[in-house]
Amino acid sequence: MAMKRLLNISTAAVGLCAFALPASAELRYDNNSGGYVEIYGQFNPAIISVDDGQQTETNLLDYDLSRSRVGLRLMQPIGANTFGFRFEAGLGFPNSTEVNQFGSSYSGWTRADLRHVDFWLEGGWGRLSAGQGSMVADGAAETDLSYVGTALYSYTADANAGFLFRDTAGALSGPAVASAFDNLDGSRRGRIRYDTPDFNGFSAGVAWGKNVLSSSDDADYYDIGLFYGQEFGTANFAASLAYQVRDDAGAERSDVIGSASVLLDNGLSFTLAGGSRDNDAAGASDPSYYYAKIGYENEWLPWGKTGFGVHYYDGEDFNVAGSSTKGWGIGAVQKVESINTDIYLTYQEYEYRDAAAAYQDLTTWVLGARWRF
Repeated sequence: MAMKRLLNISTAAVGLCAFALPASAELRYDNNSGGYVEIYGQFNPAIISVDDGQQTETNLLDYDLSRSRVGLRLMQPIGANTFGFRFEAGLGFPNSTEVNQFGSSYSGWTRADLRHVDFWLEGGWGRLSAGQGSMVADGAAETDLSYVGTALYSYTADANAGFLFRDTAGALSGPAVASAFDNLDGSRRGRIRYDTPDFNGFSAGVAWGKNVLSSSDDADYYDIGLFYGQEFGTANFAASLAYQVRDDAGAERSDVIGSASVLLDNGLSFTLAGGSRDNDAAGASDPSYYYAKIGYENEWLPWGKTGFGVHYYDGEDFNVAGSSTKGWGIGAVQKVESINTDIYLTYQEYEYRDAAAAYQDLTTWVLGARWRF
């Protein structure tokens, strides 16, 4: 009954959103010297229902998979090079990571919602970037050519990151989902970054940065990555591999992460990801995981593309040494071209085990719509 009520409410909310939103309009100004300024953004509300085996929490939230945001991008040719600037900020709506069984930790808009304050210069020699923006490893665990990747990808904890696993006695004694399920992907930092030009589909990058948005984090971050993308006949292939280090006063934490995805002309897609961590901190575990997804997409409806997918996650030693995490999920995404909106529905199950206790499985439904302009 609760799920039926959730689906009825969700369908009404998504429908209201779709009718209320205008069609996509290009907010761009071109100057007389080949440059331009554009404003862009998105809204991504979702109804999220989390069942920890004993109680169910259902909320309408901004979905952390792709937060609501607004941004400005400037591009200006300078001789043979191009200068760029990007400012982007989250809108600070109550987010899916800020809710758990004890309520909400919503604190409004903070400086952590600043995503990009980024300057760069690029040309035939590559691209040099400075400012708040993506490190090289940001996205290296999330290479995904499937359309269903809009809602179903290698980081599986966007919808329920703060929720705790409940033991079989009913106590909330387990870790938060985010502590047990992670793809070890890179992040955004105040950084200096260099990316090579493309060489027959290959490119590489290196970066050093600091967490300038947190006064309590004085660690140095640096990473290096290799990327590849190419079409082979009717198949499109992309892959990423990165090595990243967090150095906190000599205590190092290093990750190796990678992902690959292929999209076939018939609509089938296959995606793999994996990673491992080496942590020097006393008592810290060295987790690892692998991830796999099969997707399919086609244009059955006049609205736009439809995508389906099923994925599986298997990790070990997250949260504590000896722990085991497993998860699977299914999802569907429908494009509505007339209003530039993706409507999505996903269901996922999460299993966590360690030596301390036995825990109940946690399940999550998400129904939402992402509108972009």
